[in-house]
Amino acid sequence: MPRLSEVIAALDELWPAERAESWDAVGTVVGDPDQEVTRVLFAVDPVQEIVDEAVELDADLLVTHHPLYLRGTTTVAASTFKGRVVHTLIKNDIALHVAHTNADTADPGVSDALAGALDLRVVRPLVPDPTDPEGRRGLGRVCELDHPLTVRELAERAAARLPATAQGVRVAGAPDAPVRTVAVSGGSGDSLFDHVRAAGVDAFLTADLRHHPVSEARAHSPLALLDAAHWATEWPWCELAAAQLDEVSDRHGWGLRVHVSKTVTDPWTAHAASVTTRPGSASRVPDPSDTSGAPN
Repeated sequence: MPRLSEVIAALDELWPAERAESWDAVGTVVGDPDQEVTRVLFAVDPVQEIVDEAVELDADLLVTHHPLYLRGTTTVAASTFKGRVVHTLIKNDIALHVAHTNADTADPGVSDALAGALDLRVVRPLVPDPTDPEGRRGLGRVCELDHPLTVRELAERAAARLPATAQGVRVAGAPDAPVRTVAVSGGSGDSLFDHVRAAGVDAFLTADLRHHPVSEARAHSPLALLDAAHWATEWPWCELAAAQLDEVSDRHGWGLRVHVSKTVTDPWTAHAASVTTRPGSASRVPDPSDTSGAPN
């Protein structure tokens, strides 16, 4: 069985820490470099539900996309929820390793996995990494469809192919507009609108889209916007990353058992759809197709 230090070295080759953003917190958070590793669990969030799952699985290593401590802290007391995560990991000899923005820009990376889940053909990075002479690394991906879809059909595909969440997929744009090219970016993507417009695509699928950036983006161009849940757009990377580690394990003869958590850690738990007013009702809930004005 490999030691943790050997497995971490392999993960660092896949997602070098120096390629993370300067504000990011990636790498090994908890773990003894000399401990043996036999079972690995991949997940998006290092939250208690995932750590409990790692304990039940008897995993030696938990690899997450999101950092546990993105900013500094002065305590890991078990009275805090992050401190309880740390205590649970250490008590059960489970290491924690994070690959965040260094996995976002990797080749393949988070947006490649998202494109693959939607059956899109990747053409190039949306924001190329200037240090990559081959032009394959970078943030987001510009993709093509095998055959045109409408915006509505693309949204339905995303809702069907990505893990189910309370939010589902929101759409800004004409539902029947044709889509041949799509930009995708796993996680929060409304800072990328300038790059998306420069790419000349028909649609942009990402997460965490906010009112004002979307309103301004729609005023600039007829670009269709598809907003899926943050967790759902990044979860496909877990399957990609697990397959990459499986390949490394086979090459080295490690015999690792690699798993992907299917626990939904998206924080939103329910969704109430808007409905139209019925005759005689005392109140009115907005109907997106009704442009007559706001309710009085």
